[in-house]
Amino acid sequence: MARAGSPYGACKFLDRKCVKGCVFAPYFCHEQGPAHFAAIHKVFGASNVSKLLANLPVGERHEAVVTISYEAQARLHDPIYGSVSHIFSLQQQIRLLSP
Repeated sequence: MARAGSPYGACKFLDRKCVKGCVFAPYFCHEQGPAHFAAIHKVFGASNVSKLLANLPVGERHEAVVTISYEAQARLHDPIYGSVSHIFSLQQQIRLLSP
């Protein structure tokens, strides 16, 4: 977790100091945090994601961040279908492999 004042991932991307109790700090590390958060911020907005995470139990936040990050990256790759295009692709592969 980020120390107060030491920006990690999301706070670094937002160009602000990381405050104690920052909802983003545990989920966006130094290395890939800014890149993952940039996609999330562009697609969903930092404020919306912050509110969403604040309303979830702490034990469910990590899974939510992983899911939101995946969907944001999928939306940037395919703005119309997002992650659904990946699901369609997998279904097509299953159909081709089925006898």
